[in-house]
Amino acid sequence: MKILLKSLLIMSVLIGCTPKSMPLTFTLETYPKVDGSTVTIPLSEALAAQLTGLTIEEVRPIIHHSKTHEAYLNLINREVDLIFVTYPSVDELKYAQDRLIELEIVPVVSEAFIFMTHKDNPINSLTLTQIQDIYQGKITNWKDVGGEDVKIIAYQRPENSGSQTGFYDLVMKDLEVMKPPIEWVQGSMGDIIDAVATYQNVPDAIGYSYYYFASDMWINNQVKLLQVNGITPNNETIASGEYPIKTYYYAVFRKDEKKNSNVRRIVDWLLSDLGQQLAENFGYVKVK
Repeated sequence: MKILLKSLLIMSVLIGCTPKSMPLTFTLETYPKVDGSTVTIPLSEALAAQLTGLTIEEVRPIIHHSKTHEAYLNLINREVDLIFVTYPSVDELKYAQDRLIELEIVPVVSEAFIFMTHKDNPINSLTLTQIQDIYQGKITNWKDVGGEDVKIIAYQRPENSGSQTGFYDLVMKDLEVMKPPIEWVQGSMGDIIDAVATYQNVPDAIGYSYYYFASDMWINNQVKLLQVNGITPNNETIASGEYPIKTYYYAVFRKDEKKNSNVRRIVDWLLSDLGQQLAENFGYVKVK
């Protein structure tokens, strides 16, 4: 399934100013080098289009998102100026520390970490503890959480991928995660959604992703998002903090960026009312 990017028009507003009332306009040549995760591509393209006065199609050639881990490496190695990503992994933080690079990590939109199963699975809700028990290998059959007598296939992502880091930090925390069979490790977020959607006689799989990716970028009608602790993930429950596994997408840059650098000014603009409205227009949840 191809990634489905929202075909929305840029807001019909004039280019705004940063909170310090400094004009903020760019050309394709002066726009900072940007990288990031797959799930922040629409945000990055919309932002660049807004701040250059061009269309998304016109700015697309300068927006190169090489996925989360590679984006962190490129930023730390000074190959790009700004990245839009999930929170760094332990390995990525150590990589920066070893190279004497300090990162500035700024939340710019709200997000949620979600779990999903096949639409035909009778289970609609799991507690956070049940999810943790599944991924520790303590619960291995759907009947143990009120479902059918079917073995649970618990998909994971590779180490240092954005969703795997989120899975460790937001869900499992200090708990020991079971080592999955190699065939249970899916290379991309799209792969894990499609694997959960695959029906082989029984709806046996569970997987995870970020809300925006699963609901806006890689929509698969064979998959349903699970409630966690009885709360459905949606824009309202994420914005309110009611949904229990909340996170953010971050603008990350090197802390040695000058006080009024273009990178800092872009991040300030994204956090302004105009910037947050732009993000919301493209399906993201405003940061509180």
